[in-house]
Amino acid sequence: MLCLFFINKNGSIRKVAFAGEQMKKHIANILTGSRIFGSILLLFFPAFSKAFLITYLLCGFSDMVDGAIARKTNSTSKFGSRLDTIADFFFAAVSLFKLLPAIDIPKWLWIWGGIIAIIKMSNIVWGFVSKKQFISLHTIMNKVTGLLLFLLPFSISFVELKYTAIVVCLVTTFSAIQEGFYVITDRECK
Repeated sequence: MLCLFFINKNGSIRKVAFAGEQMKKHIANILTGSRIFGSILLLFFPAFSKAFLITYLLCGFSDMVDGAIARKTNSTSKFGSRLDTIADFFFAAVSLFKLLPAIDIPKWLWIWGGIIAIIKMSNIVWGFVSKKQFISLHTIMNKVTGLLLFLLPFSISFVELKYTAIVVCLVTTFSAIQEGFYVITDRECK
C-alpha cells in the first residue's frame, strides 16, 4: 500500500491510500512525479558527484519505464502524457543548469546546439500554427537522442567531449529534421 499526503486549500492534510488495482492505475504517474522530485534533489548535489549521478540515473530510469508501465497497466491518459512532458522539462532544465557550468564546452558545440534548438523550436511553432496545439513527437530517433544526451555525463569521464558531442549532435540534428518533416507532412511517427 502507498500513502500520499496532500494539503487542501483550507490547510488541512488529506491522506490518500493506494492499494491493488488502484495502485496499478497510478504507479506510472507516481514514477513520473518522482522524476520531478528527483530533479529538485539534483539542485542540492554538486555536478558529477556520486549523489548527483545516482539521482540523475534514477530520474532517467523513471523516464524510461513510466510510459511502458502506463501502457502495460492500461493506465495511459492525457494527464499522464502532460505530466511526463513537464517532468522531462524539469529534468532537462535542472540537468542543464547543473552540468553546463561544470563542462568546458567549445564554441562550435554551442553554435551547433543553437542550430538544433532553432530547428526544434521551429517544429514546435509549426505544429502549434498548423494544428493549434502543442505537438511533441516520440519518434525512435528522438528516443535515441534522449538516450545519448542522458548518457553524456557518464561518457565524458572517459571520452573527450569533442568526440561524444559530434555523435550526439549528428543524431540530434537528424532527429530534429525528421521530426520537422513529420510535423510538416502530418505523418505518423515511425
